[in-house]
This record gives sequence, structure tokens and C-alpha cells, in this order.
Amino acid sequence: MSEESEAKETPESVQRVSSYSLAVIFGTLILAFICLALALLTYSSKVGITTTGVVFLVIGFAGLISATYMLIQARGHMMHIKIEIPPVMTTVACQKCGFKNVRTFERGDYVFKQAGPCPKCSDKLLVSAIYREVKEKPKKEMF
Repeated sequence: MSEESEAKETPESVQRVSSYSLAVIFGTLILAFICLALALLTYSSKVGITTTGVVFLVIGFAGLISATYMLIQARGHMMHIKIEIPPVMTTVACQKCGFKNVRTFERGDYVFKQAGPCPKCSDKLLVSAIYREVKEKPKKEMF
């Protein structure tokens, strides 16, 4: 398995459902269970079936259905999101002649690491920078 495919499976690359969305979903679930409990209480009373009990029952089941739908949609949306991790680049430079080379990051690279001889002056090359190369997305026009 290559390093790129391993990097895509890390927990950092998975985007999660926002806490606000989860609060709305669980709030809806709690209210739905309260309505169902009130409907059960009105049906168990000696009065029998009333319009209040029916209303609580309908609201409770509608709340359960909507909360379940929101959970399924949030989970399904998260499964389709692909996050592209930008490549990590290493800049290697010669202190003597100013030669610079940009290459992909290799495991074990660190700043000021000696990276071999310079192809121009045969002095030592040093890793001068390690960074992620971020590609800017084209902006969409609204109109």
C-alpha cells in the first residue's frame, strides 16, 4: 500500500458531522420521545382516546422519522466526501552557489538535513523548507 493511500485513510482526513447538526438531531429525538410518552400517558388514563393523545402520537412519530432521516442523510453525506490531501514538498538548496531544487517529501526529511552534493559546485545541499503545496480552487461566479 502506498503512502498516499494510507494518508487518505487517516482519521485526520475524515470530516465529521457538525456538533450543531448533532444537537438538532438529538434534540428532535428527545422531543419525539417526550411526545410519545405523553401520548402513552393520555391513552393509559381513564379518559380513553382523546385528540390530545392523537396529536402527541403523531408529533412523536413525525419527530422520530425526521430525526432518523437527518441521521441517515448526515452519515450518507459524510461517506461521499473525498478530501484530497495536498502533496508535501521539500526544497533543497546549496548555500554556496544558490542552486535550488523542489522535490516531493521523503520520509526522514527535516530542515537543515544534508541532502547530498550540489550538482553545480559539489558543495553540500541542505533541506531549506518543507511545506504543503496547496492548489487554489477556481472561484465560481454567482451570476
